[in-house]
Amino acid sequence: MVRISNWIITLLNILSLVAGIAAVLMSAWLFIKIETPCERNLRMPFLMMGGALLGVSIMGLLGSCCRLNFFMWLYLITLFLIMLWLIVFTIFAIIVTNKSVGRELSGKGLGERKLGDYSHWLQNYVVNEENWDKIRVCFGQTKLCSFEAGKDQNQYSKYMSSMQSGCCKPPNVCGLVFENATTWNMPKKGPADPNPDCRTWSNVQTELCYNCQSCKIEALEEIKKEWKILSLANTCILIVVGIIYSISCCALRNNQSKGYQKYKGHYA
Repeated sequence: MVRISNWIITLLNILSLVAGIAAVLMSAWLFIKIETPCERNLRMPFLMMGGALLGVSIMGLLGSCCRLNFFMWLYLITLFLIMLWLIVFTIFAIIVTNKSVGRELSGKGLGERKLGDYSHWLQNYVVNEENWDKIRVCFGQTKLCSFEAGKDQNQYSKYMSSMQSGCCKPPNVCGLVFENATTWNMPKKGPADPNPDCRTWSNVQTELCYNCQSCKIEALEEIKKEWKILSLANTCILIVVGIIYSISCCALRNNQSKGYQKYKGHYA
């Protein structure tokens, strides 16, 4: 295992080097092609990920191919820090997406899901005024509420996603009169329910129900699902990085033994 560890680390780092170059090129393409502010947010994650992969891969290649222990030590320290970050982030993601954390606020919100079903941190991070304004802009740019004309209310409702149902139309309990997918008129006698979303709804196409509690709840639910998937992915990555770390330790011992043999032969 010790003898082949350097070759394994070399191969793995060549693959990660290629992935890093691909991520940097993707970031460069996004800088050139993407025009909307929302989609521009994708550029920095690709650039940071690509840069990190390039840096770690180069350290690993110098340590395994050139048998430079200084770079191998840097490589191992970096892998250890990555594992530590993955552990902390995964635990944090599990905590902030746990329903019981926000249960004390369970009287707040509307519908089957309530804002109180989500942690304080997740609520403050997503639905605070600054972040929510950016999210609303993204909804408009990604055409979340863009529908084909000519369908009746039942047809629209049938094909709406949960996010569209929360953000693109008023709640059903409001009793607003359907005109088309994004135009609902208030009855003369007012809404049929005291739900504040009934008054928040607007036929202005850039507003709709983007400021409704129902929309914020669906956004939180979507983020919660994504974070759970991310937690699972982080766990898998942690296992892989742990295996690479173990093989790298073998490669370091191999480097040290090779160096010792050269040193011993020189003075023999």
